[in-house]
Amino acid sequence: MARSLIITADGGSRGNPGLAAYGAVVYEGDKVLAEVSGKIGIATNNVAEYRGLIAGLKAAHEIDANAQIEVRLDSKLVVEQMSGKWKIRHPEMRELALEARKIHAYELLTFTWIPRESNSHADRLVNEALDGVIKAAKEPIRLNYLTERLISNEIPTMVYLVRHGETPLTPFRKFSGDGPLNPALTEKGLMEADLVANEISKLHPDVLISSPLQRTMQTAAAISKSTGIEVHIDPIWMECSFGDWDGLSIDEVSDKYPKEYAEWLASTSYAPPRGESYESAMARAVQGLLSLVADYPGQKVCVVTHNGIIKTALAAAMKVDSTAIFNIDVSPCSISSISIWPSDNLMAIRSTNERGHLRVN
Repeated sequence: MARSLIITADGGSRGNPGLAAYGAVVYEGDKVLAEVSGKIGIATNNVAEYRGLIAGLKAAHEIDANAQIEVRLDSKLVVEQMSGKWKIRHPEMRELALEARKIHAYELLTFTWIPRESNSHADRLVNEALDGVIKAAKEPIRLNYLTERLISNEIPTMVYLVRHGETPLTPFRKFSGDGPLNPALTEKGLMEADLVANEISKLHPDVLISSPLQRTMQTAAAISKSTGIEVHIDPIWMECSFGDWDGLSIDEVSDKYPKEYAEWLASTSYAPPRGESYESAMARAVQGLLSLVADYPGQKVCVVTHNGIIKTALAAAMKVDSTAIFNIDVSPCSISSISIWPSDNLMAIRSTNERGHLRVN
């Protein structure tokens, strides 16, 4: 009977890109069979996570080349890419994924996303490796890669994230995800859509993308009319799923699901019943941003999307912990913008929650 092994792996960088390291642990049941970690040099978080995956696969393969292996990662991006559900747009990550696939028979592998708090062992190995690199460094550790990029000749992809206009659920702060309610814009929401469309037209975007939900499609239609640009639909920009909470108010959820609601308020890794966690939504937002810079390098891209996805995209661009979304507000038909340099996907926040165009004299 084939052995069953478990790998937990992680990677991280100080600066992103910056000094990076990886860590991985191989288990058989609760028994630790191997620990591996190491420094990488200058790399992004995503590249470091792939390095951790590769190190873990190599260690597990050496233990048993015929074992069934479950790989557990707190990177939804790597899990979905290695599972074949999301395209790998970044050239270096694509090469690393191909390298990972060659280590162990792919049909013997499964990939599972786990919350960050469940990956503490591998995360500790990463930080120990990074701390060792930093202590040994004789020169200051570089964290700022943006200053020189701003005066370089490289043209970034400009991403304008537009939240849809008001729906009947918006004034009451009701949960509104990707569920069957799929509300349309109110009269006020349609007016907001026209106002943001006029503002976006001044930016002269090259591309217009929308989530497939009704409220975003209506907002995108107004922008399309104002700019003359065709709307492209991409489901990766759909709102975070709130599952059984969709359409309910905060009071209704806290009354009917007190334990679950408390968990949701306390962690971005918690998913509502039959819903999606904010960490999962952040991974989708990152995949969406990487796809934009790969498909439209140096162009201006307007994306009509949702509150939760915009917040997670901004947090990802700032390279902060996912809990930062709890301190970000995104109003209906506001504009937030991000510059992304195609050479290495360095991101810079240019604006958040712009609403000046919504003031009517």
